[in-house]
Amino acid sequence: MTDLKSMTPEELSAWCVSQGQPAFRGKQLFQWFSRGVSSVEEMTNLPKALRETVLREGGFSAPKVARKQVSKLDGTIKYLWRLADGNCIETVLMRYRHGNSVCISSQVGCAMGCAFCASTLGGRVRNLTAAELLDQVIFTQKDSGASISNIVLMGIGEPLDNYENVKRFLTLVNHPDGMNIGMRHISLSTCGLIKGIDRLAEEGLQLTLSVSLHAPDDETRTRLMPVNRACGVDALLAACRRYFEKTGRRISYEYAMIDGVNDSPRQAALLADRLEGTVAHVNLIPLNHVEESPLKPSPRVAAFQKQLEKRGITATVRRRLGSDIDASCGQLRRKAMKAQQTASEGKGDDPAWFPYGD
Repeated sequence: MTDLKSMTPEELSAWCVSQGQPAFRGKQLFQWFSRGVSSVEEMTNLPKALRETVLREGGFSAPKVARKQVSKLDGTIKYLWRLADGNCIETVLMRYRHGNSVCISSQVGCAMGCAFCASTLGGRVRNLTAAELLDQVIFTQKDSGASISNIVLMGIGEPLDNYENVKRFLTLVNHPDGMNIGMRHISLSTCGLIKGIDRLAEEGLQLTLSVSLHAPDDETRTRLMPVNRACGVDALLAACRRYFEKTGRRISYEYAMIDGVNDSPRQAALLADRLEGTVAHVNLIPLNHVEESPLKPSPRVAAFQKQLEKRGITATVRRRLGSDIDASCGQLRRKAMKAQQTASEGKGDDPAWFPYGD
């Protein structure tokens, strides 16, 4: 099979020529893929022979909605998509005054092991292809009817652990013949893979880099994020400074507020010490409760924010969306996995949660 949907228009043109078709068919194919067609029969301006070849050689497929939750409070929509191989991933549509944002996954599962995140439970299964990344944006827009203007790579998985496919996705989604979403409307969140940050800096992209910091000291951050054992806070912040010097783009530091773990006045002061003199933004996140985790949301978010602002550090509190649905990343997929396990053990199943059957 050829992953046609992960190809650029130029690559598709070369492929069309190899199939005895005119080069301009490649641009047409790319435009059809970017519109979210679900079958080759919808590609009405392509000759039948080419459509048959696309179906045969390209493994044409689209994700299917395995589960969909809509918040009654703010209209947030959380999708559980079933992929062609039966694996499931999550995508979230968030509505803001400035436009609609979609939070997409970059991997099936995650290997990073962060203590507060449901995405990592069960580990990483595989990377998503560029097409599977793009399809989350396209089919969320198509199913919801909401025009997508902003993209956040902050769902299941670590984007910089799937570097090549993520880079290709950025090329596809930014292409003027496709969705044409500008780089300044795209945010990429990483747990802090230094080699990936340095590599991304060299690309010269104008996206927003969000770094999941969550603690200002190595002891606390290692407790929360095992990746910190490989490179501590000092090394991570040094990489962030290099990124700013290369790109001129302000970095956003994600900080999940966890009761009794990282929310003390001492830790606020240390965070301010580390970020003082840098162009940075701290995004304080009220922790979403994960059933399997003992960690609890902090009641000291406002005080923590005030202490940072007194030191001249820009800090905002993330607005909580979808609080009446499975808001925490990975929870919906986790429930589906548990339902599947229950069914396989002969304990019955709930069809509403079972994502792998029709």
